[in-house]
Formats: sequence, C-alpha cells, structure tokens
Amino acid sequence: MNAERDNHTRTAYIAWLAVCLLWGVTYLAIRIALETIPPALIGAIRYTVAGVLLAVILRARGERLPASAHWPRLALMGFLMIGLGNGGVIWAEQWVPSGFAAVMVAASPFWMTGLETMLPGGERLSGRSLVGLLIGFSGIVLLVWPDLSAPGGVSHQFGLGLGALQVACIGWGLGSSYSRRLAREENAFGAATLQMIFGGLFMLAAATIHGEWTQMTLTWRSAAAELYLVVFGSLVGYTAYVYALKYLPVSTVSLYAFVNPVIAVVLGTLMLGEPFGLRAVVASAAVFVGVAVVRFKQPPAIVVNALRRRVA
Repeated sequence: MNAERDNHTRTAYIAWLAVCLLWGVTYLAIRIALETIPPALIGAIRYTVAGVLLAVILRARGERLPASAHWPRLALMGFLMIGLGNGGVIWAEQWVPSGFAAVMVAASPFWMTGLETMLPGGERLSGRSLVGLLIGFSGIVLLVWPDLSAPGGVSHQFGLGLGALQVACIGWGLGSSYSRRLAREENAFGAATLQMIFGGLFMLAAATIHGEWTQMTLTWRSAAAELYLVVFGSLVGYTAYVYALKYLPVSTVSLYAFVNPVIAVVLGTLMLGEPFGLRAVVASAAVFVGVAVVRFKQPPAIVVNALRRRVA
C-alpha cells in the first residue's frame, strides 16, 4: 500500500511539473495564435474541441457526464471562468506582452479576496489580506507605470488590454466564489468537460457575432499554437492538474501560479522580444509576494474548490 502511494506521489509531482511548464507556455501560444486568428475564435476552437475530445474519451472509458440538472450552473461556470476569464486574457494579449499578462493573471487572488468580502456570507478582509493586497497592488502599479506616465497618458490599445485583464480576473474571481458555494462534482473530469464545452460555445457565439470567421487565416505558426492550446493547454494540462491535485497537498499544487508567469516572461522575452527589465522583475516579485500573503492564509476548502475548477 505504501509503495503504491509513493508511486502515485512521484507521478503526481511529474504531473505538477507538467502543469507548470505546459500552462506557462500557453501565454506564448496565445500571442502567436493571435498573429492570424481573431481572439474569440482562439478560445472557441480551443475549448470546444478540447471539451468534445474529452467527452469522447470519458464515454469510451465508460464514465458518465454530469446530469442535465447540473448543466445551467456548469454553463455559468464556463461563461465566468472561460468566456470572461480566459477570453479576457486572449483579448488583452493583442496589445499587452504575454509576460505582463501572466503576471497580472497571477494577481487574480486579489480579486477573489475582494469579491468574497462583498458577497453574502463572504469572509471579512483581515489585516494580513489587506497588507497582501497593498503589496500586490504596488507591484501592478510599478509594472504598468511607464505606460501610465508616458506623455499623452496610456495608449488606447494598452488601456483596453489592461481593462480586459481586469475583466478576466473578475470573471475568475466570481467563478471561484460561486464554485465554493456549490457541492463539488463527483466526476471532476465530467464537470470540466461540460465547462469547457459551454465556455467554448459562448466564445463561438461572440466570434460569430463579431464576424471573426471571415478574418481568420492560418499559418503553420498560428495553427501549431492553436493545436498546442487544444492538446497540451487543455487536454494534457488539465488531466495532469487534476491528478496532481488528487495526490499532492493543495498548497504544493497551487505553486504552479507562481511558476507559470516566470516561464511566460522568459519565453516572451527570448522568442518574441517582449520587454522585461529590472523594473518588471521587481514589480513581478511584489505581485508574487502579495499573492503569497493573501493566498496562503485562505482556508483549504476555498482553495480546493477554486483550484479544482481551474482550466488554463
């Protein structure tokens, strides 16, 4: 029994490392896919295809999807966490460097904490959380200060990108707060499958309304990036994530949120020439410290519920 548990633990650490790497690369993949694929279509194709493939895999294994009675809330989760959460990140990366976007997304626990204090039955904001919020906010201000203080103010497009990232964090925070008020599905993969399908369909509707189909072209770079998002960002990445969460402490698994931005920053700087100097390093460190102060004071149940529903 102990030997079997040790094997699962070793495999879970490998899965966790895979999550850190695979989800860190998704920011670069999004940036490359945007070269020829409109933003809503990137998410629509990624999540619809990944959700359908995962549904086929589950059915082949004899596993059942959640009953139709659960579909409305899974659709809401898909809208909040994929449509708004991931969709906002994709939209922002049209104008915001992928490394900056990753750092801003890493600060989503600030929104989660703030939203929790305003919702019925939410947790009160503690002094420690307030300190963490202030530290993290100072890092975000430092990160974007050159654009905010430039002559003429922040550019219109960069401002749109920053706004989209905040929408993404709010969507993620609302989805996480909503999820902790619901009973967790017995089959996490089944719930994730429908969440991805619903989220993908919302983005598909947005893409169709905005006429993105006529704007899409494919190159080997953008096609390869989209394929990466479908296979490694969603199918492989999420499977590894759920497995790691099953056999490792939540506090260990949650560290992926600190590793992803580092990988995104390095790849964005090396492969796309995105700016990331000493100021950005200091700002990112402040964000990470603030997140650490806020996140690791949370009761395990909150973190578990939020993590189990995350799809990179």
